[in-house]
Amino acid sequence: MTMRKALPLDFLKPILELEYQIQQLSKISIDQQVSLDKELTSFRHQLSVLKYDVFQSLTPLQRLHLVRQADRPTTLDYIPYIMDEWIELHGDRGGTDDPALVGGIGKLKGYTVVFVGHQRGKDTKDNVLRNFGMASPGGYRKALRLMNHANQFNFPILTFIDTPGAWAGIDAEKLGQGEAIAINLRQMFSFNVPIICTILGEGGSGGALGIGIGDKILMLEYAVYTVATPEACAAILWKDSKRSLEAAEALKITSTDLKILGIIDKVIQEPIGASQSNPAQAAYILKESLISELQMLLKLLPSIRKELRYNKFRQIGTFYEGP
Repeated sequence: MTMRKALPLDFLKPILELEYQIQQLSKISIDQQVSLDKELTSFRHQLSVLKYDVFQSLTPLQRLHLVRQADRPTTLDYIPYIMDEWIELHGDRGGTDDPALVGGIGKLKGYTVVFVGHQRGKDTKDNVLRNFGMASPGGYRKALRLMNHANQFNFPILTFIDTPGAWAGIDAEKLGQGEAIAINLRQMFSFNVPIICTILGEGGSGGALGIGIGDKILMLEYAVYTVATPEACAAILWKDSKRSLEAAEALKITSTDLKILGIIDKVIQEPIGASQSNPAQAAYILKESLISELQMLLKLLPSIRKELRYNKFRQIGTFYEGP
């Protein structure tokens, strides 16, 4: 499949310009057989510093735009790196097989696990097929079928969240979108097996929560997790979607903010330049964290895990007011 070239974001333009200069300098060095190693080393060092500075200072809205890029790795990009062997499973046993939510069974360092995750497209045609990663009720029922299978056979569950939200079309409502997500929430609290959820890119609204109940919630460094998109929030609160920058700041959608608030458990570091710059390295870092968290969870009795899982979500949103 050909990848759609991502349109450069404004804050990435200085990086792209410097990369282009390095590329041109390398070409001159080869074509004219001139040694420019010293200059190239200096430019590459400048590029590393520039990348670090730019990515450390991203605003919440810039992070959101970053993870919406077409070249951002999504579930099926990570699975081949994370799993030693794996197979995708299809269908909700109710007549549909939603391509926006994928799942299967695989081996992770000797452990048999079941995985489910949102799948965005890589180009326009693929995005239309996968409904831009917005799952239908059939997708959440497929995820539930696979998770029930995992619980029955004592396989840990890994979920990968990357969606702007659940599909909000009329047909989705007719097919019971709210009910499908609600049942997933209830059932995920009841499972005896360990559940680890990872937010890969955009974790939006109930679409993310439909596979987002777990013992541990991991989040990639530049990912976002939000009750509503900043554009939707601004439109609801101020009737002006142009105030999305203000909304993004107020929503606390970044991994750092959510870790402080106790909504996520761990921030997974991304390579310099984010996951899209080096998907293999990003997957390796994530795999090591998944193995570590899984080994710790497997040491706990199922009853203890379920109690901790319940209490974890009951505590989200609690706050204390002074006198």
